[in-house]
Amino acid sequence: MPSPEAWVLQIDPSVLKQIQRLPEADVRRIATVIKLLPQNPFFGDIQKMKGEENVWRRRIGSYRLFFKLYPSKKLLLVFHLERRTSTTY
Repeated sequence: MPSPEAWVLQIDPSVLKQIQRLPEADVRRIATVIKLLPQNPFFGDIQKMKGEENVWRRRIGSYRLFFKLYPSKKLLLVFHLERRTSTTY
């Protein structure tokens, strides 16, 4: 049961579609993090993206989950999931 301070979570359909194509172990790991995000989006290995307003990324193993925060609405929007490789950065 979410606490009154919990953020409202919205996930872009393209992220859900991408998650369905991943190996089961990665799906479980990512799903666990997504479930915990509304309770405290600032917990874990997160980093604010430079040059972007209210855009953060969370590292989940070799994946990066990108999300936007809208503090006035307490809204958290997961909009991109990316696998980090040697050529990502």
